[in-house]
Amino acid sequence: MIARFPLFALLALMGLFATRAAAQEHVLDFGPRGKATLYLLGDWKATVINMAGQYDIMFAPKQDSINAQATIKVTYPDVDRYDTKQRLKLRVEADCLPYEEQSVERKARAREFTLGSGYGFYCSFTDAALRGRKAPPGEFKVISSGRIRLAADVHLEIFIGADSFSEEAYQQLLGAIEGMEYRRR
Repeated sequence: MIARFPLFALLALMGLFATRAAAQEHVLDFGPRGKATLYLLGDWKATVINMAGQYDIMFAPKQDSINAQATIKVTYPDVDRYDTKQRLKLRVEADCLPYEEQSVERKARAREFTLGSGYGFYCSFTDAALRGRKAPPGEFKVISSGRIRLAADVHLEIFIGADSFSEEAYQQLLGAIEGMEYRRR
């Protein structure tokens, strides 16, 4: 007897493979600490600065008409100060205090990243001065800033800027970060 594979499961699996096939793949090699692979949908250019294994990566759109950007800074701490989710959440909220006064939200409220490996949090803000106006290139109406702990010795600082949380560019950048795969060596 042949087992029937549910149609919706088959379609979801095909969609996952099609998405991965259409995505740009960016691999960050942390040497003996492992590697992270990001899958980014859309048309983006990556600028990677790799100095002795310390990574800074910036994703910017190839189209000038899209105003969005993400930066990821990789650090290798000697001491893991964020060994619990609560400690990392408090650090992210403290890091985001400078954004509070200029934002519509007026308060840093950390949200958890949905990750396959590790854990992380980010705060999102809307620039009160740009509400109702078009943001100049390189300035963003909305931002998200946070941190991810992939392992005790691999941490990421994250920044995403765009014109709207609901726009496709912001969602693609957030999706690349949350869909990241991390493998320890």
